[in-house]
Amino acid sequence: MAKIICVANQKGGVGKTTTSINLSSALASYNRRVLLIDMDPQGNASRGLGIDITLINKCVFDVLAGEDINNVIRKTSVKNLDVLPSKLVLATIDTVVAAKSEQPFYLLKNALANLKKDYNYIIIDCPPSLGLLTLNSLTASDSVLIPVQCEYFAMEAVAQILASVSKVQSTYNHNLTIEGFLLTMFDSKTRLCVEISMQIRGLFKENTFLTQIPRNVSVPESNAKGLPVTSYRPNSSGAIAYFALAKEVIDHEER
Repeated sequence: MAKIICVANQKGGVGKTTTSINLSSALASYNRRVLLIDMDPQGNASRGLGIDITLINKCVFDVLAGEDINNVIRKTSVKNLDVLPSKLVLATIDTVVAAKSEQPFYLLKNALANLKKDYNYIIIDCPPSLGLLTLNSLTASDSVLIPVQCEYFAMEAVAQILASVSKVQSTYNHNLTIEGFLLTMFDSKTRLCVEISMQIRGLFKENTFLTQIPRNVSVPESNAKGLPVTSYRPNSSGAIAYFALAKEVIDHEER
């Protein structure tokens, strides 16, 4: 049975999509069968895996509207990694679907119940908001991975996402847990970055990944190429960090 992990933080630019792409790819490289669900209307996770979203007919929007999820999943160039793509029409889901549904926060959970292919992991890339799409993702997930950029407003964003997780735990998904806090865009030469890192680890010691994702030029380069950095430059510091993160996630299951 698949472990479902959503990557969420309502703050933009913290590395959610980059983490979703490269954690999925790294898990696949460890011979795990992985499905990446792109829940962001911008479709950047889909693009980052080489999917031209202007050419696809169906996306996650159609799945939430009742289409069989098995008909919309697409293979990627990465072995063991499939994607449920997104495009801009997903931004209209609130008005088009939610108004017609008595349980709008269970749309994704219900769709995943119909999966025919076996996966070890399902990774969900959430949009930078706490709206319907993110709440669907949290409701459908076993755990939430929270990327935290080491910068000034980090703690405020953490407080907000934890409040949302608590709300979902008490209403829609009692079994939701914290997979871990992931420090992203880490630069040991920056004093503020080090201070935020120490603060997060001090507050959430048991729930913070040992792995820190460094700033690395290979990561944005790989995004532009439509490839995970783990495939584009597997020996870069960014790729090595995501391989280490995937190993930590796997180790969580083996405890």
